Amino acid sequence: MTKIIDPYGSELVSDYGKIVKDFGLEIFNKNIFPNPNAIMRRGVVFAGRDMQIIAKCIKEKKPFYALTGIMPTNQEIHLGTKLVVENLKFFQQLGAKTYILVADLEAQAARGVSLEEGRKRALNFHIPAYIALGLDPKKTIFYFQSENKEVMHFAYEAAKKITLNEFKAIYGSADPGRIMSAVTQVGDILYPQFKERMPGIIPVGIDQDPHIRLTRDVVSRMKSKKFFSPGSIYHKYTPSLDGSIKMSKSKPESCITIPEDEKSVKKKIMRALSGGRTTLEEHRRLGAEVEKCMVFELLKQHLVEDDKELDKIYEEYKSGRMSAGEIKQLASEKMMVFMKDFNKKLEKAKKQVDKLNFVEF
Repeated sequence: MTKIIDPYGSELVSDYGKIVKDFGLEIFNKNIFPNPNAIMRRGVVFAGRDMQIIAKCIKEKKPFYALTGIMPTNQEIHLGTKLVVENLKFFQQLGAKTYILVADLEAQAARGVSLEEGRKRALNFHIPAYIALGLDPKKTIFYFQSENKEVMHFAYEAAKKITLNEFKAIYGSADPGRIMSAVTQVGDILYPQFKERMPGIIPVGIDQDPHIRLTRDVVSRMKSKKFFSPGSIYHKYTPSLDGSIKMSKSKPESCITIPEDEKSVKKKIMRALSGGRTTLEEHRRLGAEVEKCMVFELLKQHLVEDDKELDKIYEEYKSGRMSAGEIKQLASEKMMVFMKDFNKKLEKAKKQVDKLNFVEF
């Protein structure tokens, strides 16, 4: 059995196929949704729950929602967050009622960030960053966890439906702070259904699956309320530039954040683990070991939208015609373009914050 996969970072995933099997996930089929985005087409999105229900809503133009949360703890975001936003944007464009919750209570409890500071960070950076990454602010509903009494009241109700042993089985441990955080997230995940029951999909990394499982268990024990169990869609981790499974801020030399200084990013990419051979002569003869190359993974997950362009890079690199130095230079140039574009859009998005659709409580 796979070890506990939890949102608090105690385990990393090395075998996604085993995760799918052990946790009863559905393997993602890129043909299920119309015009799948790049990360869906390339296998970065690998699994989910109840995706057929969402696909049916899209096809029949029935109401459904997509939701994610912001943890306002830092002044930058992770590349993995970009993947979440891309999937959220995908469903938004297909008609999903889109919700962004600012998990300021959890940031205060888990990271010691005051509610005032959490609000400031969310408004000054995190929310504009999501908009800069492509979310439509006019079609997005925002709220702060600390202001949503409906969510808090529901969290207490949900807590009565969960046993301590069950909680330990899902999360690995059951300290009071973790319990409060988890039951609050159950309320957040179901919040869009408080006024209108409808299916929902939560795009997240696999480490957030425990929250989905717990919510689905609560829904199954509240049959009289007629909630739809939340669906989900999972993307793989963006690997660390040194070849580790997941980029981590604990290893800043191998982690790219958004935004980041151009010189710093280029230095990291040029030092990244590549698929190049020991010598250039050997590389030209044998070709790159693309499956070991963190730089190609960056291009695949984040920097090349066009599949034909990515295929061409792959062939040139795999054949040995493109060297490790050349693919690093290409990735550096594309990352510079991305960062400049992001910074420009971020400044524009900051001017829209006072016009956003926040829930009034």
